[in-house]
Amino acid sequence: MKSLNLPDLPRECDALVVNDNKVMPAHARAIQVRRVAAASLVGTTIEWYDFLVYATMAGMIFNRYFFPEGDLFVNTLLAYGTFAAGFLMRPLGGVLFGHFGDRLGRKPLLILALMIMGVATFIIGLLPTYEQIGLWAPLLLLTLRLVQGTALGGEWGGAVLMSYEFARPQERTYYACFPQIGLAIGLCCSTGVVSFLSSVLSERAFVSWGWRVAFMLSIVLVAVGLFIRLRVLETPEFAYSQAHDEVVRTPILELVRAYPSNVLLGAGARLIEGIVFTIYVIFPLTELANVAKIPKTNVLATITLAAFILIFTIPFASWLADRTSRKKLFVIFSLVNGFAAFPAFWLIRHSGSALIASACVVIALGVLWAPVFGPLAAIFCDLFDTRVRYSGVSLIYAIGWILTVPLTPLVVTAIHQADNSGPWVLGGYVCGVGIISAVCVAAMKRVP
Repeated sequence: MKSLNLPDLPRECDALVVNDNKVMPAHARAIQVRRVAAASLVGTTIEWYDFLVYATMAGMIFNRYFFPEGDLFVNTLLAYGTFAAGFLMRPLGGVLFGHFGDRLGRKPLLILALMIMGVATFIIGLLPTYEQIGLWAPLLLLTLRLVQGTALGGEWGGAVLMSYEFARPQERTYYACFPQIGLAIGLCCSTGVVSFLSSVLSERAFVSWGWRVAFMLSIVLVAVGLFIRLRVLETPEFAYSQAHDEVVRTPILELVRAYPSNVLLGAGARLIEGIVFTIYVIFPLTELANVAKIPKTNVLATITLAAFILIFTIPFASWLADRTSRKKLFVIFSLVNGFAAFPAFWLIRHSGSALIASACVVIALGVLWAPVFGPLAAIFCDLFDTRVRYSGVSLIYAIGWILTVPLTPLVVTAIHQADNSGPWVLGGYVCGVGIISAVCVAAMKRVP
């Protein structure tokens, strides 16, 4: 690759940034990093909004109107199967977007991921039902989920890298957490939109066209995200790498050759984050509703409140990690999340108080989980050099999803079947996962 003949400035220069064959003053860099953080936040907000709206509609709409008439249980399994198919495409998306992101730059791939994701989500809102087009309905639904999964596999990694590589070293955990905040906002938006539509519309109107509005609204977020992302520059670290002819031809092969242990450690670190989130989002829907006899609308309100609190606790935990140590903070709260599972699950099941049970979910998800989830993005970025960083963080993220979100509900169900009387087996499972993740992060070594 031809050198851009840029000044030989250091990679992490605080006052100057190499970008687009220019030298950028420090104040301009500060403006860019805030703009990049906003762009990253919008993109991952769309990702989580789509994730949670689709999960809701799979059990409400798709199982009834997008498959042949028959056993509703079987159709529900098929609907959730299309949902799970998106997860299976994430590793492929991570490899594809990571490859070209490490070859061509972070910005163009991040714009492409957002466009693909937004258009696919919007089209889902326009899909005809099985009654209208027959087998084409589930096939098109599955195809769009596969497209979404591929795009989403590259979205998170690119969003994190844009913030991480633009920020000053002493602020990287804080700015890299903005894609993480997108989870909280996406969760609030999805539950809020679905609750609003189902409350203001009649059941007939919601089933007929109201559910489509929830998907089509994502195009507004996409437009905002594109407007912001088109105004950001390429990251200074990639520009430096490109200028000094350090771009590798096959990033994934270089990643496997140079950093296999870091990929494994990263996948292990993701266990506590993904499993705790999945348990406290899915577990309450059955436990609080069936055991504590709390209406499901109140359960959704509890989860929404936890998500709202995360909007503030994630950046605070990441800010704190920049001023202490992101690895130490993660290790401590990985163990805290693990051991806190015992009293939390016991109180949810046996306290007999709806307020106490709901408070357990809010504290566990909204407070204790934030110091694990927030700093994780910067921890992953530290594992790889610029040449393969997009591929590395995207691959870890995708593997983590496969090991946690699709499998955890099955594990929790099996544990409840075997030990329905208490929280000890499930608590032990979460505690063991917390120890594994803590050990993995403690063993990590930052790449210079």
